[in-house]
Amino acid sequence: MSKYILQRVALLIPTLIGMSLLIFAMLRLLPGDVVDILAGTDGTASSAAKDKLRDSMGLNDPIPVQYAKWMGNLLQGDPGTSLRSGKPVGEILAQALPITIELAILGLIISTIVAIPLGVISAVKRDTAFDFGARITGLIGLSLPNFWVATLMLLFTSKVFGWTPSIRFIPFTKDPIGNLQQMILPAIALAVPLMAITMRMTRTTMLEVLGQDYVRTAKAKGLAPRPVLYRHSLKNALIPVITVIGFQLGGLMGSAAVVEVVFGLNGVGNTLLQGIFNRDYPLVQAATLYLAVAFVLINLVVDVLYAWLDPRIKLG
Repeated sequence: MSKYILQRVALLIPTLIGMSLLIFAMLRLLPGDVVDILAGTDGTASSAAKDKLRDSMGLNDPIPVQYAKWMGNLLQGDPGTSLRSGKPVGEILAQALPITIELAILGLIISTIVAIPLGVISAVKRDTAFDFGARITGLIGLSLPNFWVATLMLLFTSKVFGWTPSIRFIPFTKDPIGNLQQMILPAIALAVPLMAITMRMTRTTMLEVLGQDYVRTAKAKGLAPRPVLYRHSLKNALIPVITVIGFQLGGLMGSAAVVEVVFGLNGVGNTLLQGIFNRDYPLVQAATLYLAVAFVLINLVVDVLYAWLDPRIKLG
């Protein structure tokens, strides 16, 4: 197991370097210039003033030099300073990251609690009215984009119950009830697509496992239906489901941006969008890299967990 983990960790290094290069290069290809935004669009700023501002920000340096400086500072724990606000990027993301992490975890919990039981029941009651209803619901969930679900939920709660989200984020440590009231709807909106994917995956793997010889043998020996279902079937069926859930968790942190905008949450996604609009290179680079690192680390944990759960995988 240790050799397998070391191999997976070693693969992270070129992956992270490649992602940093891609993020840096793609951001430089975006149209617009942060200097024009800071100097204003009325044309009053002279070219000399713009060049001086650009030089003070290091934007006149060659692209490889800019990348080398950024990576050097990043390795020292300094992701840079926001070109727009002048605040340290690390400080900005330290305030935004807990919001996105909480939103993703809540969405994962909600989708798992709802989707796995639905998938199991749908597989056990195959081709019944419940099964058809669950499958249709899953297709609808896959078809609904997060922003549409979030907007619809916000309109519904505001019109029917007169509830609108708080402008300021309520930390869980200060007010758990208020925090959950603020985060539950965004989490549900984020969880809908994952819920549909997990439910359909659980149903598919359960149907496959229920048809295996060892399950039929357990039934032939006279075991009660409940131990056959949970001990022999569900345990093995959940192995690929856990993999899918882990991969989707990394995606949730990225797709949270739209939900954060709709509900006014200043998470990493919302911060990233604002940085893109303002051409705030250090902020966008750091936020994107943080999300990418989170996705890669989650995939690493899933790989290790999958290898631990499934003895058929040869470690090393």
